[in-house]
Amino acid sequence: MESRENAVFDTALFGGGCFWCLEPVFRALDGVLDVRPGYCGGHVDHPTYEQVCRKDTGHVEVVRITFDPARVGYRTLLEVFFGTHDPTTPERQGNDIGPQYASVIFTSNAAQTALARTVRAEAQAAFDDPIVTRIETAGVFWPAEAVHSEYYRRNPEQGYCQFVIAPKLAKFRQRYAHLLR
Repeated sequence: MESRENAVFDTALFGGGCFWCLEPVFRALDGVLDVRPGYCGGHVDHPTYEQVCRKDTGHVEVVRITFDPARVGYRTLLEVFFGTHDPTTPERQGNDIGPQYASVIFTSNAAQTALARTVRAEAQAAFDDPIVTRIETAGVFWPAEAVHSEYYRRNPEQGYCQFVIAPKLAKFRQRYAHLLR
């Protein structure tokens, strides 16, 4: 947990496909203070996007979410995570295929691990296929290059943004309207 002027903040670290898709979802939630795209889980220090895309660093594209637990709980973040990507496809989300797109929850303590396991088990009821989301202890989070930060906001006319991210965001906003800023 991190604190600023008596406020206590926490972090969540999720991999659920391309970080360009995850970032705008979590940025829209009330109580989320910051979302940073990056890489976690691999064996190379300071990986670059190009290295991760070669599929041999062991890293997953992730978002690190800084949130105010007094306004949005870790459980809610987990529920949104499972509700906004397909946790039944190993190492892929739609046309994005490779180990860097795995569904993973990287946890920072025993309480997060226990809650992630509980919510994963509860989420299974919504899917016909088994959930393959891994739950792993968080290693080093390596921030992605600046060009990836707020990619959707800065590039709404780009094809991937229009045809992949925009429909995902529309569905998210409809389903989770009660959680938005």
